[in-house]
Amino acid sequence: MAMLYSSVGHGGASGYLAAMALFGLSPDVMKPAALTMNLFVASLVLFRLYRADYFSWQLFIPIALASMPLAFIGGMLLPQDSTYQYIVGAALLLASVSFFVSITNEKTCVKPKLWLSVPVGGALGFVSGLTGVGGGIYLSPLLLWLRWTRMRTNAAIAAAFILVNSVAGLAGHVMTVNSWPDNIAWYVIAALLGAVVGAECAVRRLAPSILRQLLGVVLVVAGIKMLLTA
Repeated sequence: MAMLYSSVGHGGASGYLAAMALFGLSPDVMKPAALTMNLFVASLVLFRLYRADYFSWQLFIPIALASMPLAFIGGMLLPQDSTYQYIVGAALLLASVSFFVSITNEKTCVKPKLWLSVPVGGALGFVSGLTGVGGGIYLSPLLLWLRWTRMRTNAAIAAAFILVNSVAGLAGHVMTVNSWPDNIAWYVIAALLGAVVGAECAVRRLAPSILRQLLGVVLVVAGIKMLLTA
């Protein structure tokens, strides 16, 4: 999951959540584990893309400033297991759409609109903290549709957005929960090994469309499973 997601600039949280849902991990493990893996993978992807000069501070700062406080609040919330499963199931199904619909932007970009970027950042930040989904999987297609970025700048912004919201969401989680998933170090190591390959692909080429569609199928199956077992 980390290899495939990082190849398009994402931290992979929706993929991690999908895998954990399919293997029946409990909700109290899913959110902190996904956010932790997100943090490390997004950092690696951002490092590679930033060095390649694909990052835009002008676009990122308003979105990040709006998203981080709400990601922290979302991280503090502890919905009941069944409620969490419904929310994550719906989030995975919504996220799967981005893997089936191809949006490209090679036209002239337009200047981001502050009145729109701030509420978008805030909403996605809250969802990120509440569920463990980093938000980049929703932000990326939106930025392209609004013509605010090109593809590789889009990947860099998504990686940075995922990183800061994962930090904020984890901070909120730690404030209310005094436990951590077992074997989290092994999850992080596995994710980083995959991300090393995927981050190189993010700089040099985009992921093949067939892989994106396979990921979309995984998210659909996991989302339906979460809804049916809630």
